[in-house]
Amino acid sequence: MRPRAAAAVGGAIALVVALGACSENTGEGTTVDTERQQSGVIATDPKDSQGPAAEVAGAAKGGTFTVIRETPISHLDPQRTYSFAGLMANPLFARYLTTWKDDGKGGLVLVGDLAQTPGNNVNSDCRVWEFTIKDGVKFEDGSPITAKEIAYGIARSFDPALTGGPTYLQEWLADSPQYDTKWDFAKNKTSLPPGLTAPDAKTLRFEFAKPRCDLPFAVSLPTTAPLRPDQDTGVNLDQRPFSSGPYKIAKNQAGVQLTLDRNPHWDAATDPVRHQYPDQFVWTFGPTADAAVNRMIADNGADQSALAWNYVPASLVARVAQDQALKARSILSPTPSANQLVINNQRVTDLAIRRALNYAIDRDGLVKALGGQTVAQPMTTLMPPSTIGYQAYDAYPAGANGDIDKAKELLGGKTPELVLGVADNTTEQQMGTQLKGNLERAGFKITLRNIPDDAKLDEIKKKNNPWDLYIGNWAADWPSGASILPVLYDGRTIKAEGNSNQAYFNDPAVSAEIDRIQAMPPADQGPEWGKLDQRIMKEYAPVVPLFVDVAYTVHGSKAGGVFISSVFGYPSFVNAHVTR
Repeated sequence: MRPRAAAAVGGAIALVVALGACSENTGEGTTVDTERQQSGVIATDPKDSQGPAAEVAGAAKGGTFTVIRETPISHLDPQRTYSFAGLMANPLFARYLTTWKDDGKGGLVLVGDLAQTPGNNVNSDCRVWEFTIKDGVKFEDGSPITAKEIAYGIARSFDPALTGGPTYLQEWLADSPQYDTKWDFAKNKTSLPPGLTAPDAKTLRFEFAKPRCDLPFAVSLPTTAPLRPDQDTGVNLDQRPFSSGPYKIAKNQAGVQLTLDRNPHWDAATDPVRHQYPDQFVWTFGPTADAAVNRMIADNGADQSALAWNYVPASLVARVAQDQALKARSILSPTPSANQLVINNQRVTDLAIRRALNYAIDRDGLVKALGGQTVAQPMTTLMPPSTIGYQAYDAYPAGANGDIDKAKELLGGKTPELVLGVADNTTEQQMGTQLKGNLERAGFKITLRNIPDDAKLDEIKKKNNPWDLYIGNWAADWPSGASILPVLYDGRTIKAEGNSNQAYFNDPAVSAEIDRIQAMPPADQGPEWGKLDQRIMKEYAPVVPLFVDVAYTVHGSKAGGVFISSVFGYPSFVNAHVTR
């Protein structure tokens, strides 16, 4: 089922998701914990939403924590943030209405962040929600954060010039996927979207035309980060967001380095999740994954308190896995992050070609090229195994290495010429080369076109983008089937820009089935999402499922407190510290 706060009036909802059936020894000296159970509850005791966060054993204040990443973060503006790097960086300088307490082992508790609790379902029908804002929450200049500034942050997410972020709240308030045509932010900057009000400084109120039982989860995303109107610099907010978190932007050398200093007005007593251990966080951009990991292995100077953001590349997996001294400085974790070869269904309209693409893929070869099972686990479904409602199946059974003959049979002697857009980072370049060779053996002619990594997410979200294929990656915004299929495959959401439905798949029957399932009692939805997953793949083949990420990263000997987010599958820094 999809997590439903409303169904838990007076009690917590438990969500249990299996990440796999058994532990697997990869043969490379490491073990991926695929038995781990991911679970989540919505906190019902207000004490769970209070600060300060529990102290991290062995953590001390001071020092500089460095994150080394190959390419820049696409957006820092919270309302535009939807990349994994952005989602992990944002909590350092932005707070939301709710957030997740995450033990790094799959255990999740949804708590109030700026709000005192995860929300009040006023009439027990999920149509009206209220959040009471905490006392003592402040911006970086010491001014108070009230319901008004949170409401303004949500309102600016309606601006079509500020695309890139999640669109749940906009679509739900407008009761339409075409939310920017229902309410014009540019013409209404002194007012709020219909359904959103701030009756007083302490109260934020949502009123929806339809039940929106997932609201407490949706407001854990950066869309609800507060902003004062006088600090809104529009598209330039990407350069220097106005902080509400434990750190603030001190310096941003675009594409080179991002430096965060402590925010003296952040109050730990109001924050149930974050800490403020390091004096500074520094994100540096440019080194390749190989270079970053080699620096971690060397463990010299400032790199001792650093982490390589990019996962261990194929060229270094064996070296890292077999070095016993690196085990204490390595993190190996399953993730909910699924990867697909996304097919642009507007351009590739022939179902036979889309099915042939599915038969042609050599998943085993791709996984090996990426570095083996410490990097990726093959998948054949739309929803990853960590999803509520998941059902295992293979719509185009082609074995581990693909079925070239079946793909050629479907092509019927044709040689489709397709353009595959790939980001200009090391991993996607590697994947692009592997996929090109794989697909050309099956009879396709593939042209690779590079896309700047920091622009890729925005570019493929444009309806009229020029690529037939591109590599997509999606982790559910909260552990549920419904935060995958409706978001990625409901054709009614397609607009000019800012599309999460990057396959541009649009079928009225699937959209109607999405409505039918969402109208069901929450406890009944899970199996139905699993059935719809199969139906979409078997009848339409809008994408080619590839693999689920396994997080494998290395840090310096003085970098502590980092864990892999149970929600997004990338390093979280809320507990990060520099050891002495």
